[in-house]
Amino acid sequence: MKSAPITAVVLALLVGACGAAPPRAASGETASAVPAGPSGPADPRFDAVLSGFAYPYPVQTFEVRAQEQTLHMAYMDVKPGKKQQNGKTVVLLHGKNFGAFYWKRTIELLVGQGYRVVAPDQIGFGKSDKPAHFQYSFHGLASYTRALLGSLGIAKASVIGHSMGGMLAVRSALMFPEQTERLVLVNPIGLEDWRPVVPYRSVDAWYASERASTPEKIREYQRKSYYGGEWKPAYEALIEPAAGQTRQPDYPRVAWASALTYEMIYTQPVVYELPNVRASTLLVIGQRDRTALGRDTVSPEVAETLGRYPELGKKAQAAIPGAKLVEIEGAGHLPQVEAWDAYARALLEFFATP
Repeated sequence: MKSAPITAVVLALLVGACGAAPPRAASGETASAVPAGPSGPADPRFDAVLSGFAYPYPVQTFEVRAQEQTLHMAYMDVKPGKKQQNGKTVVLLHGKNFGAFYWKRTIELLVGQGYRVVAPDQIGFGKSDKPAHFQYSFHGLASYTRALLGSLGIAKASVIGHSMGGMLAVRSALMFPEQTERLVLVNPIGLEDWRPVVPYRSVDAWYASERASTPEKIREYQRKSYYGGEWKPAYEALIEPAAGQTRQPDYPRVAWASALTYEMIYTQPVVYELPNVRASTLLVIGQRDRTALGRDTVSPEVAETLGRYPELGKKAQAAIPGAKLVEIEGAGHLPQVEAWDAYARALLEFFATP
């Protein structure tokens, strides 16, 4: 058989495997070949930038000039009363499957202690822009966040990062050591390098997977990975934006950004640089967590070795000079949801330590 027909067949198979084409226009228009999202009523609150979804505090936008385009980065900037201010700022970095909205209780806690709190939606997440053409990197996201803080007149801040936000927080602390006062990592992913055991998944494959997402699949993934097989009504509000977006006609924009950021997480590990962190660091680790990228692509035997947070937390503590570790039994990937009292106590004690 000649090479041309083989090439054509291979290309056809690849196109079929990857699903519809990703969004093309930088303005946010999507490719016409992309079909509508899963069936079900589309809630207008949950468009690609959650324009109708209310965050717990007023949302502002910061213009980021990056990769030959101007992008809008959404953020909340919450300040205590003048008599309560302690002159310090805490930055909150959200996880992969969330936006800044889920930091509500943490913001209340910290503002009540006199801290100014800045909680951004990273580019590609929440209410921030989701460009069709963009190379995501933790270095870039850290730089945009640092630029945001500079625009607010904040020279130095403590950083709390959860899940993917933990990887970003580490990268930020490494890039801006003089501007990082303290570092808190709440069940961060990236405490292990998946590349030696988890097969590489292309952006196209991630996109096809994300396009197939439904509210039911989102709920089931988080139930198994985050909450040890349990599900409570309180968790429903945390998946509402992501679930609602799957039913929107512009969901391909969200799915494409998600695919690109999954590839960023896989290819840009920070675990090897933990010994270079100089900020005073606290690790808050829910012991039931088993979150690991690509678990579904390996054998059950290999999957069992991934995301073992009781072990990963101890290894991270040993790697980061002077790090403190708080282990929370009975909590999974979101101790700030499952074990609020223990999580809040850990934060307050850490920030109160000279």
